[in-house]
Amino acid sequence: MTDHPGQIAVFVSFSGHGGVERMIVNLVRGLVDLGRAVDLLPIRRQSPHLERLPTSVRCLPMGSGHALLAVPALAAYLRRERPAALLAAKDRAGRAAVLARAIAGTETPIVLRLGTHLSTAMAGKSALQRALRYAPIRRLYPHLERIVAVSEGVAADTAAIAGLPRARITVIRNPVITPDLPAQAAAPCPHPWLEPGGPPVVVGAGRLARQKDFPTLLRAFARVRAQRPCRLIILGEGQDRPALEALAGALGIAADLDLPGFQANPYPFMARARLFVLSSAWEGSPNVLTEAMALGTPVVSTDCPSGPAELLDQGRFGALVPVGDAAALAEAMAATLAAPLPAATLRTAVAEYDQAIAARRYLAALGLADDPAHPT
Repeated sequence: MTDHPGQIAVFVSFSGHGGVERMIVNLVRGLVDLGRAVDLLPIRRQSPHLERLPTSVRCLPMGSGHALLAVPALAAYLRRERPAALLAAKDRAGRAAVLARAIAGTETPIVLRLGTHLSTAMAGKSALQRALRYAPIRRLYPHLERIVAVSEGVAADTAAIAGLPRARITVIRNPVITPDLPAQAAAPCPHPWLEPGGPPVVVGAGRLARQKDFPTLLRAFARVRAQRPCRLIILGEGQDRPALEALAGALGIAADLDLPGFQANPYPFMARARLFVLSSAWEGSPNVLTEAMALGTPVVSTDCPSGPAELLDQGRFGALVPVGDAAALAEAMAATLAAPLPAATLRTAVAEYDQAIAARRYLAALGLADDPAHPT
């Protein structure tokens, strides 16, 4: 058995290009910058974001592709290494961590990070499916030392589902704004449409999947395009690509739409766009919207649960429109293109979403902060 004073273990599944994986790596980098030793305990390791891990981080794979199947390996790690605290990212990892600690017989504090508005994501499921999903949450979440939610909306939703007092849940903004963000955004222009002098370009980003509701964005863009020259770029990949391409053809906008796929560095696109649009049906805290604002790009968003209304201060820093309403989205897009907010105003609005700020607040939530006076 070893003992690493101050060692932080991070238990998470790396399974793609998603925002959760990117935020966890940002957080780990922030913790390392504060002088903390970190062990990363991945359930899966299929993600390009892993390449950004600091060299000082020990990566100790759990040898399983599923959180529950990783419980024995995690229990063995907790018995052997005795970390000062364990951060679990996502629901299943949190539940697995509670079981592993019980098997290990240790007293490792567990903090769970949640980034999904679960009740909205489960809204289309049957009552039985929801009951089966929520029952283990209500059984195991009370054993967590703390839950961190990425937005007030996720915090309230989690408290209601888990039957926990709201005071057990801390809101910590995502570590979206990293020290290298300006340099990444200043990289050479990656797309000919974004060269100076062309029509204004609208950018969207995310998995090409139901949650992001890009069909509504395409319909809204078609309305705007009928009024003025403009182009639309959607960054990301996913199963809905064929349907989106077919819809673009039907709407007559195929020549002004580009789907360049996943971009390891999306920030030159965002920084050079005239407008960034989030059309999601639900979110936890929309990182891409935060990044666009941090780069000074005007934004429009659906008022989906949860995050956009908090981020945009109920519409003060960007228009909020109903989910799925293409006409309202088109009107907001046209108005913002005509009269955008100043870049400095947008940057100031998201100052709290800073990597260093988030890292310090996570240390406080883990009970390891040198100065825990600002836990939220």
